Amino acid sequence: MQFLRTAFWVVIAVGLAFFCMANYVPVTVRLWGDMVMETKLPVLLIGAFLLGALPFWIMARATRWRLKRRLDSTQKALVVATAAAAPPPPPPIVVSDAPVMGSLPDPLAPTTPSPTGPA
Repeated sequence: MQFLRTAFWVVIAVGLAFFCMANYVPVTVRLWGDMVMETKLPVLLIGAFLLGALPFWIMARATRWRLKRRLDSTQKALVVATAAAAPPPPPPIVVSDAPVMGSLPDPLAPTTPSPTGPA
């Protein structure tokens, strides 16, 4: 995808260079009153394009910044909510080697056959 983006900008730059070479003629622009500006046509067109694109670029950057701040605050709220909603850990189980009174026999322990046969 990065290659396509780079190729796109290279094509735009080459086209702009050809346009500038073909139209590099002086232009007289009357500003206001008796003020007159002599400039080349490509400089005038590129300057007008950049001046027109500036408000939209600023608006896009501001929107991106605002959405990034909202996403960061939402992520922080999610971390706080999941930390508060997590159940407390269960108490540790203590295993001792001492036999417990009234415990069931171990089913895997070997048994001795009874003299009367199987029960």
